[in-house]
Amino acid sequence: MSDKPTPSGAAGGSDSGDRIPDGRNFLDSSKPDQVHTPAQGREWADRRIDTRKGMWGATSGPGDTSGYGGIVRTVEIAGSSERPYGGWFDEVADRMEELVPDFSDGLTVVDRGEITFFVRPEKLLELVKVLRDDEALRFESCSCLTCVHYPKMAGREMHVVYDLLSMTHNRRIRLEVALADPGQEDVARTGRSDIESLPHVPSIVSVYPHADFQEREAWDMFGVIFDGHPALTRILMPDDWVGHPQRKDYPLGGIPIEYKGAVVPPPDQRRSYN
Repeated sequence: MSDKPTPSGAAGGSDSGDRIPDGRNFLDSSKPDQVHTPAQGREWADRRIDTRKGMWGATSGPGDTSGYGGIVRTVEIAGSSERPYGGWFDEVADRMEELVPDFSDGLTVVDRGEITFFVRPEKLLELVKVLRDDEALRFESCSCLTCVHYPKMAGREMHVVYDLLSMTHNRRIRLEVALADPGQEDVARTGRSDIESLPHVPSIVSVYPHADFQEREAWDMFGVIFDGHPALTRILMPDDWVGHPQRKDYPLGGIPIEYKGAVVPPPDQRRSYN
């Protein structure tokens, strides 16, 4: 029997950490306010992602050796595009609004020949059903599902992104759901967050079954809970892993269990140029 201590959050430990047991289903139709984590408000007046200093935006160590350390740059999401969007984008947008009124979270972006619809989380499942089934839309495949973490974007810290493909019409659109992440301060401070404080969004597995593994990876790497998923368990990290490695506030290194007790320092501490 190993004398290795059980990590906090490991199976069999005293604290379940942020692991979701096999088959756990968070969807409770009697409590619609608990099956998603909407962003705080629908106004996008403040679209700032971050404010970076210096040419490279380094946050630790000397970092900037370019001599441009005085640069201060604001990074923000593009503003909403104005009609007409151009091409078939207007046709699709009109049909979506006709079938699912008020689905928009207040932002639609056309950039580099691509269109992104920001969607209210409570409308997501209804919207993807009509996107798949309506003859004028026919987005039969969710080709990619991923997340983006903006820890400094207050009230909209976690974005879930869906790339949809229509093989019938040879079209692609992107849906994006912005979620509040109330537990991110706990993650930054302790490396873990309580299950109930992680962001929730409805699962689309009932519409796109192949999204099963994509949602599991998004849960594993970013800590987004997909309500209604048939078995939301980790897919890359061990079941008893604490934390979600692709969050921006996740430590870059120094995890002591990777190499049988050897500690690997974070990248910005591995070499000194002094």
